[in-house]
Amino acid sequence: MKKNKQINIKQTLGLARAFHFLYSCGKSCLFPFLTLYFRQLGLTPEMTGIVMGTKHLISLVWRPLGTLLVKMYNKRRVVLHGSLVCSAMVALVVLLVPPIDLQVHNTCNESDLISASPPTEWPPKVTMAPFPQSTVNFSLAVVTNSDNQTTANSTAEPKNNTLVFFNSTSVRKKRSQIKLNTEKNDKENPQDFLSSLKMMDVQHQLFFLILITVSLWELVAAPLEWTADDGLYDYLDFADASDHYSSPGSSPIIGAAIGVAASGLLVSQLNCFIVGRISRSAVHFICYAGVFTLALPIAAFLPLYLNKQRGMANKLIKAMQLVHGCRRATLCAFTAILVGVARSTVDNFLLWEMQDHHSNELHMGFSLSLASLSQGAFPLVAIRLTRLLGSGRLLTLGAAALGLQCLYYSFLWGSWAVLPIQILSSFSCGAFWWAVKAQSDDIATPGTERSIGRIYNALSFDLGGALGSFAGGFAVRWFGLVWLFRGVAAALILWCACLPLLQWKAPHQYRINYSRLLAADGSEASDSESEQERDWLDKALEDDSCINNTNARGLKH
Repeated sequence: MKKNKQINIKQTLGLARAFHFLYSCGKSCLFPFLTLYFRQLGLTPEMTGIVMGTKHLISLVWRPLGTLLVKMYNKRRVVLHGSLVCSAMVALVVLLVPPIDLQVHNTCNESDLISASPPTEWPPKVTMAPFPQSTVNFSLAVVTNSDNQTTANSTAEPKNNTLVFFNSTSVRKKRSQIKLNTEKNDKENPQDFLSSLKMMDVQHQLFFLILITVSLWELVAAPLEWTADDGLYDYLDFADASDHYSSPGSSPIIGAAIGVAASGLLVSQLNCFIVGRISRSAVHFICYAGVFTLALPIAAFLPLYLNKQRGMANKLIKAMQLVHGCRRATLCAFTAILVGVARSTVDNFLLWEMQDHHSNELHMGFSLSLASLSQGAFPLVAIRLTRLLGSGRLLTLGAAALGLQCLYYSFLWGSWAVLPIQILSSFSCGAFWWAVKAQSDDIATPGTERSIGRIYNALSFDLGGALGSFAGGFAVRWFGLVWLFRGVAAALILWCACLPLLQWKAPHQYRINYSRLLAADGSEASDSESEQERDWLDKALEDDSCINNTNARGLKH
C-alpha cells in the first residue's frame, strides 16, 4: 500500500460495521437452532454434546493457528472470501444428511400438539431409513401421559408427545449378534473396512456423518472473524486511527437480535414440510447461506492491510503470561471458563426444554432476541455500576445472574414463560464481559489489549463451551434437562459465594495505561498536574524542613 494514499476513516468504519452486522445476523439465523435440528434428526443428548464439544475444540485450536498462518502468507482476502463461500456450502451439505425416518405423526405446531390423538399401539413400531441389510432397527415410543410422568428409560422428563429412545433387551441382543458377525467377517476378510460401517446401526451412522460435516464446517469458518478484525485493525493502525476500532460496537448485537427473531418468525409461519420430506428447519440453513452470500460484496471492498512487523504469536504468549502472572486475572479466567460451561449448556439445550413446553420457533426466536437486546443495553448503566461496585463485584454479579437464569429455566411452565428472565441477560452477559474488559485493561501493557481479550473469549466460548457441551450431553442423558440447569445454577452460585473471598485475598495490581493518558481530556490532565505539583511541593517542603532541623541540631551541638 502506498503511504501517500488517503484513507477514509468513516467509510472504513461503516464497512466494518456492515460486515459485522451481516456476519452476526447470519450466525444467529442458524446456530441457536442447530442443536434443535440435531434432535429432529434423531441424535441423542450425548451425541449432540459430543458434536458441539468437538466444534468448540476445533475452534479453540484452529482459530489462532489459522489466523497466524493467514497473516504469515498474506492471504487474508482469499481466506475471507473462501471462508464465507465454504461455510455457506457446508451448511447446505448438512441438509443432505438423511434423518431417521420415523413413521410417527410429526407434530411441529402448537395446534398439532394440542389436537394430536394418542397412538393406538404403545409403543408404536418405527422403521428406519433404507440402509444396508445388516442395520439394526431401533424402537421409539411416543409418550402420552396426562400426568407428565417420566418413564424409567427416558432421556429427559418427557412431556406430551415427546419422542423417547428405549434401549430394549432385544436391541441389545441384536447389537451383540452384530458384533459377533463383524468379528467373523473381519477375520475372514480383514481388508473389507466398509463392511464394518455397514454393520453400524442407523443412529451411529447419522452421528458420524454429522460429526464429520460439522468438523469440516468449523475448519473453514473458524479463522473468518479474527482475520477480518486483524486486517481492519492493521489498516486503521497504519493511519494512526486504531483507537476508532477498539470494538465493533453494537452492530453485532443488533445483527444477532434481528437474525434470530427474523428466522424464528419465518420458520414458524411455514408448514412442517416445505417441499416433499424436507423439514421447515432447513430454512435456518438457507437463511445462513443467504446472509453470508450478501456479505461477500462487503468483504470484497473491506480494506485490509498486512503489518509484517507485528507478530500475533508473540502477543498471545505475552498476554497469557500477563493473565497467569496476576491472581485476579487468573480468577477472572477461571470464572470465564465456568461461565462458558454454563452458557454452552444453555445454548445447546434451552430450546429442547422450551420445545418440551410446546414452544415453537416464534417463541424461541423472540426470547433469544430479547436476550441479545438486553445485553446491548448494559453500557447505558455500566459506568455507574462500575463506580459503585468495582470490576471484581461486577464480575461476581454477572456470574450470579447467569446462575439465576439457569435456575429459572428449570421451572418453565409454558411457551412464553422464558421471556421475563431474558431481561437478566443484561447482567449475566453484559455485566460479565464489561468486568472482563476492565480486568484486561488493568493488566494490559501497550499493544496487548486485544490479545488479552481474545484469550478470555477463547477460554469462555471455546474451552468452557467444549467442557459444557461434553458434560451437558451426558448430564441430560442421566439426569434430564431440569436437573442439568439446576446443577449448573448451583455450581455458579457456589462459585460466586467463594469468589469475593478469593478476590480479597488476591492483591490488586494496576498497570499504567499510556493510551488512556494520551487520550485524556485537558481538564483531567490539568487536575493530575496540579496534584502532582502539590505532591512535589509538599515533599520538597518536608525535605527542606528536615534539613533545617538537622542543621539546627548540629549548631546546638
